[in-house]
Amino acid sequence: MNPAEVDAQFMAKAIALAEHAAKCGEVPVGAVLVDSTGVVGEGWNQPISQHDPSAHAEVMALRDAGDRLQAYRLPETTLYVTLEPCMMCLGAIIHARIARVVYGAADPKTGACGSAMRLHEHPSHNHVVQVDSGVDAARCGAMLKTFFSTRRKG
Repeated sequence: MNPAEVDAQFMAKAIALAEHAAKCGEVPVGAVLVDSTGVVGEGWNQPISQHDPSAHAEVMALRDAGDRLQAYRLPETTLYVTLEPCMMCLGAIIHARIARVVYGAADPKTGACGSAMRLHEHPSHNHVVQVDSGVDAARCGAMLKTFFSTRRKG
């Protein structure tokens, strides 16, 4: 498989997790963390059900991987997430030493990887995260638009 096909395959897994989040009444965001062996962590948005403002999909995937691997540093991993990480999630990504983030839809309001700010490029960080965007962006964005449109209609 070429790199674009690998990215598409893992983004599809993240999208499935986002769909699960929507079915649970959460904002549809899903995340999958992979290393050279495959999936090592997965998560979906759960702030509402967990009563936890930090229970974003990315954080849940990092927690899952930390438990599975018994490690708090997760180097040489790639995080696939359906929505551009916010600054809280990007902070966790940097602290976990994630090598690469691949996201689908941009978040012009709170996206920390280029849309609202470019926090991943701040020179004070002791770890550099590679960020790639736009993988299945239309589908990821459509999920969010549909979710919020349906919610507004009540």
